[in-house]
Amino acid sequence: MATRILISASQKLLQITLFAALFSVSACETAPPVQELSDARQAITAAKEAGAADHAAVHLQAAENYLASAEKKLGEHAYSQARRDAYQAKMKALDALKAAEKDRDSTEHN
Repeated sequence: MATRILISASQKLLQITLFAALFSVSACETAPPVQELSDARQAITAAKEAGAADHAAVHLQAAENYLASAEKKLGEHAYSQARRDAYQAKMKALDALKAAEKDRDSTEHN
């Protein structure tokens, strides 16, 4: 009987542990990607201020398209997809920033 209680208690502990692990994983996916969207917006603003609209328009447009998609996905509560698109927006904005700075520097030296 004592063995049966011990097994039952260990099974209960295992169930609780699994539930807690599952809950913490799902909590990460259900949280809106607020910081990621903010990072993307800031990167786009920095790229625009560096002249990306004139020197890296393709990269800047891609960043803005990804941001718009991320905002749409956020409204649909598709947080994982919104997070992914916000990250892509940030990366494209950083590409635009680098390209704008490189183009601007080469223009200044000529």
